[in-house]
Formats: sequence, structure tokens, C-alpha cells
Amino acid sequence: MLLLRCSVRLGTLVGHGSGDALLLICGPPTGTTTLDPVGAELFFELSRIVEASPERVFEAMTDPEQLAQWWGPEGFTCPEVILDAKVGGAYRIAMQPPEGELFHLAGEYLEVQPPTRLAYTFRWEPADPHDRETVVRLALHARDGATEVVLIQGLFATEERRELHRAGWTDTFARLAGYLAPA
Repeated sequence: MLLLRCSVRLGTLVGHGSGDALLLICGPPTGTTTLDPVGAELFFELSRIVEASPERVFEAMTDPEQLAQWWGPEGFTCPEVILDAKVGGAYRIAMQPPEGELFHLAGEYLEVQPPTRLAYTFRWEPADPHDRETVVRLALHARDGATEVVLIQGLFATEERRELHRAGWTDTFARLAGYLAPA
């Protein structure tokens, strides 16, 4: 297994071979991050402060009815959300863009630790030929009555796919913050 400590917000992860496992640990900057240039892969990290407790944010992320209210980029709707938020449980989200055909996002939960951590696989149905299944890791940190939501996703096949996902998550986090905003 390859273990990396990272302090980058947008960058490259590496492995030594296609069969190696990769563990990503993010924490405070350590001064330098050295990466092996062999087999470079793409990931990104986003964070957002949400004006709600970690318990409330976690609930909005794991309750299908609530998730349907805020999930996806601006203008998208989610007419069907099925999820079983437990390790090994599956999810499937029907996403309807403002224009175009309905498509699905699906995966399996890898880690569920209420109210601080979620991790799951992420794949499109139907699959995009320029995409691959990725892993999403979410950490929820209490911050003065609010929650910092930190997301890491990767490894992407191309920079273009990474940027598409980064833009989608940016909109999605804005919608989550709006959904949970105090009245």
C-alpha cells in the first residue's frame, strides 16, 4: 500500500503499479509534498462551511428525501434517490439536467461514521467513455456552530473529467448550504 500525506487542494496522486492500493490522508500542510512521478493520477479536494451542525449535515447527506432536495448542480432535479447508508450498502440517484436525458449516479458505501465521515464509490450510469469509477471521501468538522464539509474525490482519468466533477460539487455544496441555511 502507498501512503501519502497531502496538503494540496488540487493535484496529483501516484501509485507504483496498477495493482497497488492507495490510501490518501489529508491534514495540515507539512511544508513539502513529494510525489513519485510514475503512474500519476488526478484527484481534487473542496471544502465548504455550512451553517448547520455536523449531525444535521450528515442527516441531509444520508436521508434520501432530503438528498433529493439539494443534490446536483444548479438547475438539476433528482426524481428518485435510493440509498442504504451503511458499509457495503448501495445508492442510486436519478439526475435530471435542465435540458437533456435523465441519467443515474450509483455506487457503494465504503465508510459510514455518523456524523463525521462518509466514503463511497461514484460511477455514472450509463458510463462515460472518458470517465472511471472514483471514490468520494467526505469529512465533517464542527466549526463554531457550523460544519466544514471537506470532500476529496479521485482518481480521475483526465483533467477534463476532474474539472467537470469539481464544478458539479461546487454547485452541489452551494445547494446543500442553501438547503440547510437557517430560516
